[in-house]
Amino acid sequence: MAYNVTIRQSGRQFQVEPDEPVLTAALRQGVGVPYGCKNGACGSCKGSVISGEIEQGSHSSSALSNDEKTRGMALFCCATAQSDLVIDVREIAGVGDVQVKKLPCRVNAIERRADDVIVLKLQLPANERLQYLAGQYVEFILKDGKRRSYSMASAPNQEGPIELHVRHMPGGVFTDHVFNTMKERDILRFEGPLGTFFLREDSDKPIVLLASGTGFAPIKAIAEHAFFKNVERPITLYWGARRKKDLYMFELAEGWAKEHPNFRFVPVLSEPEPSDNWTGRAGFVHRAVVEDLPDLSGYQVYACGAPVMVESAQRDFTAHHNLPADEFYADSFTSEADLVNAV
Repeated sequence: MAYNVTIRQSGRQFQVEPDEPVLTAALRQGVGVPYGCKNGACGSCKGSVISGEIEQGSHSSSALSNDEKTRGMALFCCATAQSDLVIDVREIAGVGDVQVKKLPCRVNAIERRADDVIVLKLQLPANERLQYLAGQYVEFILKDGKRRSYSMASAPNQEGPIELHVRHMPGGVFTDHVFNTMKERDILRFEGPLGTFFLREDSDKPIVLLASGTGFAPIKAIAEHAFFKNVERPITLYWGARRKKDLYMFELAEGWAKEHPNFRFVPVLSEPEPSDNWTGRAGFVHRAVVEDLPDLSGYQVYACGAPVMVESAQRDFTAHHNLPADEFYADSFTSEADLVNAV
């Protein structure tokens, strides 16, 4: 027997089957709620259970703490209903309008941009076109049925191959394959687009883009989409890495700053090497934001990269620098390893 779920703010309702995650049911019925990893690691789908009973599945304690659970909060990607529910969760317009597909693709190019970063370009079948929102991701479906998620770095308006940025994780089945054995013209299969990380175009607030490492990929798509749409809002990109060579598209971002008067690029290195001759900003990238913008009350922030960076930025920006909680949008790069401490 299915249970009814009501979103308190809007009154919108949908049904969830027994043992079906609440998030899965919402997306299946075209209800746009926030999500990222879908495996209990990132916390994007967090909300409150106002009435009713759920069973909370395995998750990372950093995504949902015991204290939050006692206060009635839940991760809806891995929570199943035990009764009818009334929940509080932010609804997102537009996501339900984008069709999710399973598609084959051919490897068009494998471009090494750094020691541990490859730009992978994928060609879709001639009769297919993937409609997506800048910032969304795809999931590769591996032969054993496991999945690996990668954000699209190319903007939706761009013709040609879809671009992804893959960082090598030694011992990782997929990234070892990409770096060691993958060849052009190989066939892959993916599902997408997925995720609720994308530019909110119904605002006139200045934009802060915050990236670490290959978290630059969806940030690149968002920036290029904004340029294509002639968005006039001020945009500042803070991109953090350890060494200069880890800013693997440094010249591209510098070029944006020269071409677009409303765009500013602030690179930040945490461990510059002597050979970098670095005279720019140093330290943690999210700290550079608040050094420049101590009051974030009038901004939107889009953050992507390592979970520790995203979590630190969200905590500091909202708790100490006046950023409204609902103006922080994030895509935290998570993996199965992030569930080691699952509870």
